Amino acid sequence: MERNQELMATIRLETFIAAPIERVFNLARSIEVHMAGSEHTGERVVSGRRSGLIEVGDTVTWEARHLGVKQMLTSEVVKVIPNELFEDIMLKGAFASMRHTHLFTEVSGGTLMVDKFHFTAPLGLLGRLAECLFLTAYMRRYLWRKNAKLKELAESSDWREWLEGD
Repeated sequence: MERNQELMATIRLETFIAAPIERVFNLARSIEVHMAGSEHTGERVVSGRRSGLIEVGDTVTWEARHLGVKQMLTSEVVKVIPNELFEDIMLKGAFASMRHTHLFTEVSGGTLMVDKFHFTAPLGLLGRLAECLFLTAYMRRYLWRKNAKLKELAESSDWREWLEGD
């Protein structure tokens, strides 16, 4: 059961990207770009959607090493509004619950991408303590690194290699 969002740990991360909103939105939905931004964890797809741009109803099971432990997380894309937002939730994984909303706004000179990452660690009070002591900071760094890679690709001429047909 998902804990009330007010009680969940929340990370809000803003990234300005000097690129058109459609390019940023599509790169953010790319399985390949996600893996490129997660190289430091060895993240890979083990089932579900394996390539291309995720859409509503797609599920992906990721395997990665986080905090020294190999983990699997299955997520489902539950909402997509083109060039505005997409949202995924955890179906199975190490968190007690997880919801990640990706928001996109056209701004002067590019796109503002905002991540709202809500999660609950397992193990009740012990998990809440872990959220406060290290887990929230770890997840913020993880998201920052993924966004830095997306920004690098979107702002370079390399983005075309990642988006077939664009």
